[in-house]
Amino acid sequence: MNPSAAEQPSVVFRLGHMGDVALATGVLSHWHERTGRTFVFATREGNLPLLANHPAVAGTIGLTKADLTDSGWLRKSGDLARQHAGATLIDLHGTLRSRILAFRWKGRVCRYPKFGLTRRLFERTRSDRYRIKLEALNVPQRYALALDQHTPSRDAVLPRIFLTETETHAAERLLSPISCGGPRVALHPYATHPSKQWPAENWIRLTSQLDAEGINWFVVGRNETPLTSGHERDLTNKTDLRATCALLGQADLLVTGDSGPMHLACGVGTPVVALFGPTARAWGFYPAGEKDVVLERDLPCRPCSLHGAKKCTRGFECMTETTPETVMDAVRTALA
Repeated sequence: MNPSAAEQPSVVFRLGHMGDVALATGVLSHWHERTGRTFVFATREGNLPLLANHPAVAGTIGLTKADLTDSGWLRKSGDLARQHAGATLIDLHGTLRSRILAFRWKGRVCRYPKFGLTRRLFERTRSDRYRIKLEALNVPQRYALALDQHTPSRDAVLPRIFLTETETHAAERLLSPISCGGPRVALHPYATHPSKQWPAENWIRLTSQLDAEGINWFVVGRNETPLTSGHERDLTNKTDLRATCALLGQADLLVTGDSGPMHLACGVGTPVVALFGPTARAWGFYPAGEKDVVLERDLPCRPCSLHGAKKCTRGFECMTETTPETVMDAVRTALA
């Protein structure tokens, strides 16, 4: 290891949603455990709680909306380049903003293989040739190649979120009044884009099936309209990001769509049953734990977009054809 790399923390740049940053947490642990490196992580300020207590994180940089405007970024990127002169910049985003930062950086710059061209070709052609290449490496493995010469195993770069005893005990107290004996299943029924969201009526049917089998369930996440407004088990909008992670840590299983909490659950060691519709495993954003399950339909129109933002014109089959009974079967198998 280069001694100077250990003395001065490298700067990691990754914006995006909380799931993107959660996926990077395991890579930080992997690098830290393998080489002793520490890192200063630059991201949107709302993502910073995910990095709290992380042994590989020596500091954080919270970027505001003003920082990320065109004029704001010209100023902020110059400030960062001066403040961290001589440090290595690890670009885990690969966007115009990160390219501007890299251009002004006064030190080594490392990037990960984003496979942008391959992703676009697969989205247009849905050819197995491109799918196989993309599915060979998930996003954390791709991140790791910014520094690693050889691809680590998926297990080696699973997300890592470090909860405190106080956070864990608070989650236990919150769940105690709504839990009885038996397993706990967390439900996250929300999505950034409507096309990634399993229909609300299916979630309601699933809760009825969980009730019928004596399985504790509770709802987490943030949304304008809670799934079961007023129900004691619906904790929508009642917890911040760290508290949500702690709740997921108390669950035996999470059922969700392709979402940020899917990665949060992985980060606290909770298995996931994930419902994929317009997106696909080929993009690399999927739960990769040993007990994680992805439910998806093999349809010629999938995937229709990278992030699920495109409006469906074919009846939403990719989500509606995954029935509550199918999900309940996956829950039984996972809990068994």
